[in-house]
Amino acid sequence: MDLPAVACISGILLAVTEGMIRNYLKIAWRNLLKNKTFSFINIAGLSVGMAVALLIGLWIRDEVTYSRNHDHYDRIVSVMQHQTFNGVKGAQTAVPYLLGEELREKYGSDFKYISMSSWTYEHVLRFKDNFIFKKGNFFEPDFPEMITLNMLSGTRAGLKDPYSVMLSASTAKALFGHADPLDKVVKLDNDTDLKVTGVYEDLPYNSAFRDLAFIAPWELVLIKETWIREMENPWRSNFMQAYAQLADHADLDKVSAKIKDLRLNKVRPEERVFQPEVFLHPMSKWHLFANWENGKNTGGRIQFVWLFGIIGIFVLLLACINFMNLSTARSEKRAREVGIRKAVGSVRGQLVAQFYSESLLLAAIGFVLALVMVQAGLPIFNEVADKKVSIPYHMPAFWAAGLGFTFFTGLVAGSYPALYLSSFQPIKVLKGTFRAGRYAALPRKALVVVQFTVSVILIIGTIVVFRQIHYAKDRPVAYSREGLLAVPMSTPALRDRFDLLRDELLATGAVTAASYSSTATTGINAVNNGYTWRDMQPGAQGNFAAVDVSHDYGKSVGWQIIAGRDFSKDFASDSTAIILNESAVRFMGLKSPVGEVVKKDGNAFTVIGVVKDMVMQSPYDPVFRTIFALDDNKSIINVRINPAKRTAEALPAIEAVFRKLNPGAPFIYEFADQVYAKKFDAEQRIGRLSSFFAILAIFISSLGLFGMASFMAEQRVKEIGVRKVLGASVFNLWGLMSKDFVALVLIALVIAVPLGYYFMDKWLLRYEYRTGISWWVIAATCLGAIAITLLTVSYQSIKAAMTNPVKSLRAE
Repeated sequence: MDLPAVACISGILLAVTEGMIRNYLKIAWRNLLKNKTFSFINIAGLSVGMAVALLIGLWIRDEVTYSRNHDHYDRIVSVMQHQTFNGVKGAQTAVPYLLGEELREKYGSDFKYISMSSWTYEHVLRFKDNFIFKKGNFFEPDFPEMITLNMLSGTRAGLKDPYSVMLSASTAKALFGHADPLDKVVKLDNDTDLKVTGVYEDLPYNSAFRDLAFIAPWELVLIKETWIREMENPWRSNFMQAYAQLADHADLDKVSAKIKDLRLNKVRPEERVFQPEVFLHPMSKWHLFANWENGKNTGGRIQFVWLFGIIGIFVLLLACINFMNLSTARSEKRAREVGIRKAVGSVRGQLVAQFYSESLLLAAIGFVLALVMVQAGLPIFNEVADKKVSIPYHMPAFWAAGLGFTFFTGLVAGSYPALYLSSFQPIKVLKGTFRAGRYAALPRKALVVVQFTVSVILIIGTIVVFRQIHYAKDRPVAYSREGLLAVPMSTPALRDRFDLLRDELLATGAVTAASYSSTATTGINAVNNGYTWRDMQPGAQGNFAAVDVSHDYGKSVGWQIIAGRDFSKDFASDSTAIILNESAVRFMGLKSPVGEVVKKDGNAFTVIGVVKDMVMQSPYDPVFRTIFALDDNKSIINVRINPAKRTAEALPAIEAVFRKLNPGAPFIYEFADQVYAKKFDAEQRIGRLSSFFAILAIFISSLGLFGMASFMAEQRVKEIGVRKVLGASVFNLWGLMSKDFVALVLIALVIAVPLGYYFMDKWLLRYEYRTGISWWVIAATCLGAIAITLLTVSYQSIKAAMTNPVKSLRAE
């Protein structure tokens, strides 16, 4: 066959195909307009389901791309270590400050870059009279190159001078406005002048280093904190971090094995009992695989990625189930259409294509509406989920994925109706002998059961999550959070003049007590080991949280002394005194702790008191054994507001004192109760997202029930008319119409309750301090599901029951 003939035939086939597709879509559009209720329910369900799937997809994309903005993402590692305390192997990021130097010296060929790091804290940055409080960190010179900072001005080599600083773009703008910041001098913490050597683009919100508003040289830490270089045993203390980039030829597991005993070979013989093991943790796992248990990585946020991914699939599936249910429920209505089409020559493939075109059209409309919903809901979603995600309209990959997603949804939603409706035999249909059969409704009923099973599991999960949050919130914390301020000692001016600061605060009358401590009441910064005591069990390892405090600390925080006394200026011997919490006393096995002597590094400390366990770390975990001692380690100022004063009245008076004694720094403070409340943020996000998805799942399921009830009421209109003529009441007819749906929901409850209990019981095991799953949670969920079902179907049931039977029986 010659080319012109082939081209002609191809053109004819293309025209015929285009015409058929246009015809399919035209008929599909007419069917949608003809059945407005059916169309609305399907489009509403599909659009909500697709919106949920899109939101979850954006959330998952943000999670799995965490820190991937760094060019060498797959080669960057955190140098961590395992240590064994009392038979339990723990994982920690804190390492000795000499670790980086040792890695360079002995294993330099395995790494391209190595950088020691301090911790990310807030500091005061000042330029002339403009000062701000920003988070920053101290790194070795390799760090900017390692994470491939996007420099807007200056170079990545800006940390070679120990008195330099690199600023993020937003920080530079806050300090200098639109002026060029390069080579200008800023004052760090009001005591150190640093020259700006570079400005880098703000790091993305989904980066491990997103809080870096400025980067200063590691060498500056060693210059300012002279005690670090003067340490007698530098390999004993873990108080810094280490990052590295593997050499191109290096294998992570092999390098980890090679450096495993690096610290073990450096510590003193008596410290080897802790069995330190150095290892590498890749950046690709920092965010999603951050949990460790007895030396093994047990996952982390990856569990939520899977959880919400499954929820997204199921919510979308619920919407597809609605489409299948309503399409097959209308089978008898469309049977005559199928019969006529087959009688005039339509083959089954054409009918399948017709029904698929309807579902694809619905899916396309649903996708457009879903985009509108997602765009409108993103601000709220980002706030709840602590994200900054957006719809990537500019990415062709997004549109390709969106079209594929729409096509897939249309195929899934339309597959069963297309195959089922196209199978009708035209002779039976046109003779009027077609009946759907007693088992024809079974698939629809099964799908309704699936819908409510998923919805009920989500409801149970949501209730349990919020119960766990409230259970932990109601936990006694053994100190008074209300009216307690924590003010960071960000400058030497505060550290050197604390006594004057305290006296002036008390003189205002707005404060009843003020003290300093090495950590706030809502966290622990240091864990020390090497403590010994009388009758110490063989093999026990004395590691305790160490909190350095001043006199009046107990009065400031309102701790509860249960034995002995508080620190007092009346006792000069308190300089070698300590106070234990209950957990420390239990761990030591002390029957009468007051008066006991605890030793560390050759120094003896006398126990003068015992306080109730203060919940300073996670409210879900047991309280860690803690030792409080008098020391000059000033990090936090604890201020107790006078309860007789209103907070709005007290704060200006407190601020005036701080500004008077520390004029070059902003007055930054945190309320202890607000900081404590933040400890529940992760669980609250899970609860809010779960409740959001549960509500939408119930909404979609209810839409399906409403559509099914509408169809059944329409299908049974003559039966209802006959029953009314025979004396049936509206209540009788309502019960008749509702019982089938209630039965389906009861079946769903029988399946969902054990599954929901199992999954949430497993989830609760993550917490040491946890609630149980009470019987009322199950009862409330079951009653709620039944109530929602009755409310959904009652409108159609009562409407059908109240219809005049004369109208419904007139045709007979």
